[in-house]
Amino acid sequence: MRIAISSTGKDLESEIDAKFGRCNYFLIVEIEDKKVKSVKAIENTAKAQMGGAGITAGEIVANEKVEAVITTNLGPRAFSIFNQFGIKIYQGQGKIKDLVQGFIDSKLTEMTNATGPQHMGI
Repeated sequence: MRIAISSTGKDLESEIDAKFGRCNYFLIVEIEDKKVKSVKAIENTAKAQMGGAGITAGEIVANEKVEAVITTNLGPRAFSIFNQFGIKIYQGQGKIKDLVQGFIDSKLTEMTNATGPQHMGI
C-alpha cells in the first residue's frame, strides 16, 4: 500500500505540514507486511501557485497511485479530488514516523469532510 503525507521535510523524522496544498514536500511511503518498505520525497510544486494549490497538490499526490493521504488540514477542492479517486484521507499531527505507525496500527481518524475553507492554502 502506498500513502502520501504532507511534510515539512524529506524523511520520516520530519514533522507533518499542517497545510496540505502549500506543504513543502509529500512523502510517498510504501507499506508492505505492516512495515515501511520505501520512502520517496516529492517537492510540492503547487505551493508557489497564486491560486488552486490544493487542486494541483491533490493531482500530484493522486498521480503517485496512493491509496491514502495523511495530513492535518485539507480544503474542499483537494478533498473532492481524493474522493473522486477513492483515496482515503486521515488526519494527524506530529512526527511522520509516528503517524505512519499509527496508520499501520489503524489508529488514525479518517476525515469525512474538508477541514478548511477554499482559498486558504490548506
